[in-house]
Amino acid sequence: MKAVVMAGGEGTRLRPLTSNQPKPMVPIVGKPCMEHILELLKSHGFEDVVVTLAFLPQAIRGYFGDGESLGLRIEYSVEEAPLGTAGSVRLASSRLDEPFLVISGDALCDVDLTRLVAFHRERGAAVTIGLKSVDNPLEFGIVVTDDDGKVERFLEKPSWGQVFSDTINTGIYVLEPEVLKHVPTDRPYDFSKELFPLLLEMGRPIYGLALDGYWQDIGNLDQYRQANFDALDEAVRITIPGIRLRGNVWLGEGVDVDAIEGVEGPAFVGNYCRIEPGAAVGPYSVLSANVTLREHARTVRSVIDASTHIGRSALVEGAILGRGCDVRAHVHIHEGVAIGDQVTLGAQSVVMPEVRIYPHKEIDSGAHIVESVIWESRASSRLFERDSVSGLVNVDLTPEVAGRLAAALGTALKPGARVVASRESAAACRMLKRAMVAGLTSTGIEIADLRVLPAAVNRHLLKTQGYDAGFHVGSRGADPEVIEIRFFEPPGIQMTVELQKEIEKNFYRQELRRVGYRQIGEIAYPVRAREAYAQDLLRGLDAEAIRRRGFRIVVDYGYSAASFVLPLLLAPLGVEAVTAHAYASERGPRRDTREETIGQAKRLMGAVDADLGAVFDRSAERLYLLDELGREVPVEQTLLLFLRLIGSNGHRGKLAFPITVTSQVDRIVEGSGFEIVRTPASLAGLTRAAAEDGVVFAGAVGGGYVFPEFLPAYDAVASLCKLLELLTTAERPVSELVSGLPTPTLVQSELACPWALKGYVMRMLTEELKGRDVDLLDGIKLRDERGWAQVLPDPDEAVVHIYAEGETEAVSEELAAELRALVSSFIQREEAGARS
Repeated sequence: MKAVVMAGGEGTRLRPLTSNQPKPMVPIVGKPCMEHILELLKSHGFEDVVVTLAFLPQAIRGYFGDGESLGLRIEYSVEEAPLGTAGSVRLASSRLDEPFLVISGDALCDVDLTRLVAFHRERGAAVTIGLKSVDNPLEFGIVVTDDDGKVERFLEKPSWGQVFSDTINTGIYVLEPEVLKHVPTDRPYDFSKELFPLLLEMGRPIYGLALDGYWQDIGNLDQYRQANFDALDEAVRITIPGIRLRGNVWLGEGVDVDAIEGVEGPAFVGNYCRIEPGAAVGPYSVLSANVTLREHARTVRSVIDASTHIGRSALVEGAILGRGCDVRAHVHIHEGVAIGDQVTLGAQSVVMPEVRIYPHKEIDSGAHIVESVIWESRASSRLFERDSVSGLVNVDLTPEVAGRLAAALGTALKPGARVVASRESAAACRMLKRAMVAGLTSTGIEIADLRVLPAAVNRHLLKTQGYDAGFHVGSRGADPEVIEIRFFEPPGIQMTVELQKEIEKNFYRQELRRVGYRQIGEIAYPVRAREAYAQDLLRGLDAEAIRRRGFRIVVDYGYSAASFVLPLLLAPLGVEAVTAHAYASERGPRRDTREETIGQAKRLMGAVDADLGAVFDRSAERLYLLDELGREVPVEQTLLLFLRLIGSNGHRGKLAFPITVTSQVDRIVEGSGFEIVRTPASLAGLTRAAAEDGVVFAGAVGGGYVFPEFLPAYDAVASLCKLLELLTTAERPVSELVSGLPTPTLVQSELACPWALKGYVMRMLTEELKGRDVDLLDGIKLRDERGWAQVLPDPDEAVVHIYAEGETEAVSEELAAELRALVSSFIQREEAGARS
């Protein structure tokens, strides 16, 4: 059987290591990763190999040649343009006239390929996929199989809420040659995203086999470092070149070491390395050929490529260095540093943790490097959290970071695209918004700057004026120093995950479009944007009915910019309003908690004979309600109140709610002709569903309500106006309307769950609940005669959320406790196994 080695990877996440070489050529204990893969193929009887090439093909072809030195016959197939994983193999199909194996040249492994081939033949499969259980399956394609190994489902790079298994696609396949006929030749085409789902839909037999042994995708610098350490620990069965001493020290040919005691295992010292007197090679050091350690230099937990010179008394700890670097005397290189080829570090310089230095740079003597080659503040490893980018102002979110973030967005958009910008009033928001504007215009993007206005006005322009994207700079929670930058897409929804990932890619790679002098983007300041917003909202309201009712209300703006907009609506609607906490100065207001703000509104209600009270959050997106007696209406019942009023006003259509919202919404609208659509438990998922045709209302517990006919987004101003319209047909005051609503019994709690066990827990839970009534829209939701319970992994924290709802709160707590006990048992079992 022939083998196809896919070796076209560019390895952008491994930069600066892969700036000058393709990903399969990065060294693992002295050999290119791909060489270990070819040796694995040879050990399982594969002798004819086709290598698919794309990025820097000559680097691979020149190293391996025709494969004679490895006892293989190697042919090459070079892509002239990107073809995708399946497309690259399809290009070589003329050489593949019988079943063949496909394996990546840049994932280190020692799995049993012979067993995989035998399994393929036994099952009579068209495709057999090598599977592996991993701690964090988010970056891989999940494959769900039945007890016989037959594939039931593919899920490409899931969210935590979609992790129903920790069994992932390793990229090792056995294929029948005829399946390549389904691969188009005119565009890139992927095995796991396109070909395999197509074959599954066609009913072709696709199987998966869980492989024992070691498998590690070398996708980023941490994984690359770990693969080298695992090789030293013999966690992976590979051939390490050289003589083995003291059990875990490997020395290559011609090593010049003053005292072998200075090499502490596990360690690898390649051919012709020179370790001078007093120098020390500490544990988990990997030195490729011709590395020199001068007197009293020390390396520990570091991977150093060929021909690099480490000067006297230099210290390299937890770092990765490329080929031909010159590290002068007394240099200190800290944990997590990655340095490209042929970099010179001047004497007594210090490179602080996590810094990357790209190839061919020269650092002055005594320099203290706290930033990467292109200036950047240290940022979170994950840019977007909860659909936004947030952090402490001038710590996590500096003007430089904001400018690069905006340039990453601009690079993801087409030149000449138009973006709407808005902000809250604080000076910190002004500073970061201006940095964002500069970054966007540097990429040739046109800006419509709304200055201080609610995010809803920004979204309204996206819907009505054909803008391509929008962003809003505001605060998060009660801490004024935590700034949040949120991004929107037409027609005013939260930015999709796909565009978020594109921005993250541009941000971290620092591959940003910079336009010429004449292409710099223009900045415009739209006139009457808030008036246009108000007029559009008024057109969708029964203004005459609201005027006839003659409402008197209390409004607490929560220091939001809604105070610029709501008066434009209240006057035409004939609503008398007593207001508090309007627009704040740029120095920022006192940061009251929501409870304190609602308390102030209650005191105003006591002094004013009002029909209701409304409290906005700082972003003017969430609405909190008080009845005419000054009592706060719980957010769960406010949602049900909207539903009851919408149903009684003769509306028809679809209603969208997250899967975690109380089942009382189904009972409220039962028999009314509404169709309820459940969405994933995220604001992005809710707004996308709200933007679909036929949706008349969407909402979630927490004060956020959506009237998509006007805007598919949370908007406290629009929600308040629509509530007034709905109340015009109600004969009773708000307190009586609320008293007639059911009381939800939904309970929610959190359970600590290590990141490494999330995928395991979800897989075990899926297996445990097999055959029962389970919903897998987001997380795992179990239904029985008592009610329902749900486990939902948190995308940003090491916890899982548990929701439950029964007829009574006691039953809800019982359901939650049962599911919590089940999840806890899985965590404890796995942790106990790890300790033993």
